[in-house]
Formats: sequence, C-alpha cells, structure tokens
Amino acid sequence: MNVIETKIKDLLIFEPRVFADDRGWFMESFNQQVFEKALADRGLDIPTFVQDNHSFSKKGVLRGLHYQLNPHAQGKLVRVVQGRAWDVAVDIRKDSESFGQWVGVELSSENNKQFWIPAGFAHGFIALEDNTQFLYKTTDYYSKECERSIVWNDPNLAVKWPEINNKIFILNEKDKISPSLNECEVFEK
Repeated sequence: MNVIETKIKDLLIFEPRVFADDRGWFMESFNQQVFEKALADRGLDIPTFVQDNHSFSKKGVLRGLHYQLNPHAQGKLVRVVQGRAWDVAVDIRKDSESFGQWVGVELSSENNKQFWIPAGFAHGFIALEDNTQFLYKTTDYYSKECERSIVWNDPNLAVKWPEINNKIFILNEKDKISPSLNECEVFEK
C-alpha cells in the first residue's frame, strides 16, 4: 500500500495495490498492521475503529463540514466504493499550526484512494457523479450531543469546491445554516 503525505502532516492518503486480470480485480482495502505502521512511522496516534458508515449520494450532493467534539471526537478513514467524490478535511484543532487550513482529494471507485482524517478535523464531501457511495470507518460512535458543523462555504476557509451544476449544490437544511469556523466550538484535546 502506498502512503501519500499531504500539506497537513496528520492527514494521509492510502493507495492500495490493485491486482487485476481478465477475471476482474482484487485489493486489500484495509490492513490494520499497514495502517498502524504508517501512522507510527510519522509519530501519529494510532486509533481503534468502532463503526463503519455507508452513504449514497446523487451528483451535486454536498455533505459537511461535520465533526464531533470530545468526549466523542471521531477520526475517519474514508473511501468511495462507487462513483466519485471531492473529499475535504479542515483542521479545527485550536492550538494547531495548520488551524483553519484544509486538504482536498478526489476519491473514486477507480483510484481506490482512502483518506485518513484524525479527530480534530471537520470533514465534508461533494458527490461528483450520481450513485456515489461513500464508506468510512470511525474511531468513535455517533453522538448527537457532540455533533457540530461548519458552513461549507465559509469565506475564511475558502475551500475550493469543484464546479458542478453551476455550483448549485444539494444540501440539507442543517448544512445550509451551519456557523462559520469563527463562530464554532473548535477541537481541544
């Protein structure tokens, strides 16, 4: 498995090896030892996963930017198993050198990339195709009391969302009215 570092050292992209022949293909989509070694080699905390989530979205659906506060902060290992998505993680760790910075990566069923987003980051994505299925592992359970969100188009973050449907995205009401990063409770250890 190839591990790609991003401009924010805690965010990693995992690229599994795919073995294809005339029958189809095979890949190891997750290997705990490889994952732990990649994090340990970089001095990062090694999480335990407790839950898998699976979502289905139409083209232009934007979900995010979501996060959970302590004591139920979530790290996420995310991937797309059908379709394509632009995936974004925003550093919301109050004392971080990269506070307010973001990293985006295209995830697809063709590139098989996975994005490691530790606790302390807000997360969102936009489906680039119809029938996009998003699968992710989390390091803590969902907690309504700890759930928070940041508005997807916060001008201070200036996330560069791709051009889709003339930038008329499909959002739920909660995501439309989320506060800006400056108005949010941010992550503290």
